[in-house]
Amino acid sequence: MNSPVKVTPSPNRGRPGYSREDVIDAAVREFNQRGYEATSMGHVSSVLGISKSALYHHISSKEEILKYAVTRAQDALDGVVDKAEASDASPGEKVRALIYGSIEVLCADQESVTLLLRLRGNSELEMRALQRRREFTRRVIPLIDAAQASGEIRSDLDTGVLTRLMFGTVNSVIEWYETGGRLSSDEIARHAVVLLFNGAAQS
Repeated sequence: MNSPVKVTPSPNRGRPGYSREDVIDAAVREFNQRGYEATSMGHVSSVLGISKSALYHHISSKEEILKYAVTRAQDALDGVVDKAEASDASPGEKVRALIYGSIEVLCADQESVTLLLRLRGNSELEMRALQRRREFTRRVIPLIDAAQASGEIRSDLDTGVLTRLMFGTVNSVIEWYETGGRLSSDEIARHAVVLLFNGAAQS
């Protein structure tokens, strides 16, 4: 049996000592480690060291946890695009802001974003989340188009391919980022911006 995770009890919920956020965060970690389909509510209660009835005091189902976590991640990422679109900065600076903001979200809520990026469309809920991911990409493409038109990004590259390669690089951060590690999210974003805008070769 798994040993209970160390979660700071919330003063907002006295029973069973965990807040709803604590329970969701623990469940999402289990989903990422075991796989969503392979993780039962029994696994989650075991990891938290509480009974299933106590777990259901906070949450009704796995699906509720999945919906909450991926929506939280997607809302944060959409907020980054909203801010870039509303900015008075140049098109190229907007794209740079997208990279910085997206990496900040990835690092701040690594587990939820990981869960989002691993969805495969195995349910209606997952299909809706994947559709929202595609909408995110569609919103980013015009920003990169504008940066190409302004001469801040090379115009001989296909915008759709460039967008997917750019965010493939950004999304890869979830696989190796360590909270409290040597580099902050801002420093990692700086590396990504330099690589994507200037390349790694010496000029």
